Amino acid sequence: MDIDSPLFITVFFFTIFIIIFIFNYLMNYRKVKKNKLQNIGEMNYLIAKFKLDKNKINYKREIIYISLLNSFIISSVGTFVTCLDLVIFLQLGLGFVLLFALIYALYEIYGRHLLKKTRRK
Repeated sequence: MDIDSPLFITVFFFTIFIIIFIFNYLMNYRKVKKNKLQNIGEMNYLIAKFKLDKNKINYKREIIYISLLNSFIISSVGTFVTCLDLVIFLQLGLGFVLLFALIYALYEIYGRHLLKKTRRK
């Protein structure tokens, strides 16, 4: 299989996505099980930024969405940057910028969604 083929890129993306999702989910699930909810950084960021009510949040369900977001962000940036034929320093710089841009954009969208969802309850 050629490295530049769309099939290889798709398999690479989904492999990274699944590995990161499982790892991230298990780490956050362990924190929820041990009732260490204050240690989930993504939820703390969303709660503080959007002034969400902690009591209205179902943490077990939300860690699935958080893990999906994190997996998508990391795997898409990793796949995109490795497909580019650039010097490693440019790949790292571009990856860094894309990573923070996607984190900000997707967590902003997700936070607004959570805000609407908690206000309906």
